[in-house]
Formats: sequence, C-alpha cells, structure tokens
Amino acid sequence: MPSSTVENYLKAILHLQGEGRGSTTVGEISRELEVTPGTVTIMMRHLKERGLVAYEPRRGLSLKPRGVTEAMKVVRRHRLIETFLVEVMGLDWSEVHEEAEILEHVISDRLLDRINEMLGEPTHDPHGDPIPDRNGVVAKDLAMPLLEAAAGRYRVVRVSDEDSALLEWLNEKGVRIGEEFEVSDSDRAAGVLELSRRGGKRVQLGLQVAGQVFVESVA
Repeated sequence: MPSSTVENYLKAILHLQGEGRGSTTVGEISRELEVTPGTVTIMMRHLKERGLVAYEPRRGLSLKPRGVTEAMKVVRRHRLIETFLVEVMGLDWSEVHEEAEILEHVISDRLLDRINEMLGEPTHDPHGDPIPDRNGVVAKDLAMPLLEAAAGRYRVVRVSDEDSALLEWLNEKGVRIGEEFEVSDSDRAAGVLELSRRGGKRVQLGLQVAGQVFVESVA
C-alpha cells in the first residue's frame, strides 16, 4: 500500500488533470499541496521510477494507468468515509472532509468493503461526488456549475467539499443536494445570482460561490 504522502500526491494529480484525463504541472501540484516545486520534482522522479506517472522535467506530467488506479482507490476511500460519517455517525456534511482526509490513509480494504455494504453500496457521497467502484470506474458527471446556468429550473446535484465555511453557509440557506430552485440571471451584472425556492423564498449567491455549486436541469 502506498504511503500517505504518495497517496496525497496521486490524488492531487488526479484532481488537477481531471480524474484521469489531460495533464498537470509541477507548479500546479506545488500550489495544490502547498509545498515547494523542488519537493514536487523529487517526488515526481520517485513516482516515475515506480511506474505511477509519466514525467519529464519542464514538461507537463500525468498519471499512468497504474497511477490512476491507485489514485481512484484513495478517492473511493475518501468518499465512502465521508458518507459513513454523515449517514452513520451523524456528522454534518461540513464536518467530514478533513476527517476523511486523515482516515483515508489508515482504513483497511476489508473495513472499507464492510462500510460499503453497510451503506448499501452508495453511488455518491454527501456532497454529490460520484464514488468510484471497486475497479476504479466512476460515473460520468454531467452537472454544470450554477454559475453557467441560464434562467430556468435546476436541481442541486453536487457541491465542492473543500470549504467547510461554504458548506455551513449553504446549510443555512437551504442549498442542499436534491433541492430545486428557479434561477434568475437578472443580477449577474452586479455579481449576484438569485435563486427562488417554492413558497417564494429567495437566496442570493455571489458568483464565486455559484461556481462551486453544480446543478442539473429539471424538465
């Protein structure tokens, strides 16, 4: 099993290159993990020797198939742990990301399988992110950022889980997974997106926040 440091690098590369597509750079990884470019370069050489990344100095880099497989295992553990912490332990969705960041490196595959069975083999975590299956296959996500949505009716299907303060704020406003809203673009010029809920309740989101909420159209 790779070390927690290696797993963090693999997961970061996967995220930056788009979960198995495209490429990233040493500079992007450096900013993502808040380490120096020199530290990243040393790790990339190590991961290249292990056959996990395709890397050449001063060029883009990407995960090799084995690297994608290992990274997807970490993502699966993370998202199943988040689901367990919400569904079984009763934690709020704003509290589980950091806990899962720790637990994803220590939980065994046997325990993870038991958690998966207990939860009924969920397909998505509490934030709407798809959970990779045992083979690392992840459901295609067709959701669009709310920021890009034209006027119309939409359902919230995914929210970025990296900012706990944002999740707490969305809780207060009732912007949760599965909630439906009518989108008005009348205030976009002022940097505000307005949502209307049933009963006439309105919610205003800054455009930066709207870029972290993902929706699908409701026919």
